[in-house]
Amino acid sequence: MSITNLVWFKSSYSGSSGDSCIEVATAPGTVHVRDSKVEKGPRLTLSSTSWAPFVSYAALG
Repeated sequence: MSITNLVWFKSSYSGSSGDSCIEVATAPGTVHVRDSKVEKGPRLTLSSTSWAPFVSYAALG
């Protein structure tokens, strides 16, 4: 899958006012994260094994 064909979705923790949102897209073996206000900006790309502890830790907060 090309990173130009990723399907992005907003975090369930994003506010309803539309600001301070992140978007996430998954591909085989990777998870991509970006700022929803800067679609063409930098992205964070993590392996699936790195993403799992990150999400687990964030759920505790």
